[in-house]
Amino acid sequence: MADERITWIGLGNIGRGMSRNIASKGPQNHPLTLYNRTASRAESFAATLPANKATVSTSLTTAAAAASIIFICVGDDPAIDAIINTLTSSPEVDLSAKIIVDCSTVHPDTSRRTAAALTAQGASFIACPVFGAPAAADAGQLVVVPAGPAEAIRRITPFLEGVVAKAVVAMPGEDVGRASTLKVLGNTFILNMVESLAEALVAAEKSGLGAEVYREFIHRMFPGPVAAYADRMCSGDYWQRAEPLFAVDLARKDLRHAASLARSAEMRLRSAEVTDGYLEVVKKEKGEQGDIAAVYGAVRKESGLEFDN
Repeated sequence: MADERITWIGLGNIGRGMSRNIASKGPQNHPLTLYNRTASRAESFAATLPANKATVSTSLTTAAAAASIIFICVGDDPAIDAIINTLTSSPEVDLSAKIIVDCSTVHPDTSRRTAAALTAQGASFIACPVFGAPAAADAGQLVVVPAGPAEAIRRITPFLEGVVAKAVVAMPGEDVGRASTLKVLGNTFILNMVESLAEALVAAEKSGLGAEVYREFIHRMFPGPVAAYADRMCSGDYWQRAEPLFAVDLARKDLRHAASLARSAEMRLRSAEVTDGYLEVVKKEKGEQGDIAAVYGAVRKESGLEFDN
């Protein structure tokens, strides 16, 4: 593991936390190479890392060419498609023997298409989406779900266990789409939980029970992520924050993927349809900076209250 050369592509909220932990705690002897489409973002982030732990590349192909393992974490399917198209079409990048690990949340068919393109050039591909908020990424407490060739998963595991993750749910095998399916369905569960919590808090307020009493109940019964969402709703964080923790556009992309999976399975995800309807209101109220916790505001507005509490 010490001889691995690692490149990290994409520095969103989750990507920053994961790459920070790999740079600081990973078993590699070489500095982590960082690449981001906006180079200034990579430069400013690298300055926050310990000395000699990371370098910045302003070229995607240069960053990839020097790596034995390439981690990617970007926002959506077109972004990963663009990166893979660049890597597979560039004469500067010999992909043979490289491992490409995609931590993005994409449709399972996107993961399968990516695997086919990379395998054709001799690379190993692992779909490796992650579960957890940015704070969990910063703390190295994510749950990661890699799918792909068993040997490739074995090689990247030292960069996951105890580094970026508290748990690894591995799915070795040919179908990398299983990991993306789990991620999409897992995110759908989280989004529906947020919607149900928002409805209950508004009902508690309007019925006279009180949102604070309901929040205390949630803390006693469901401490952890559910309680954290209740806090963000009741405190007004959902409408006050400048940068979303889980952006509305990304959430709606995940729900579209979930709906596509459901149609393929000849079923409907009705709760997801309700959640997406409220997220549509969030987008109208807050634009791209809307956060999924603002579903609370959407339910409030539908119920005759102000969006902002």
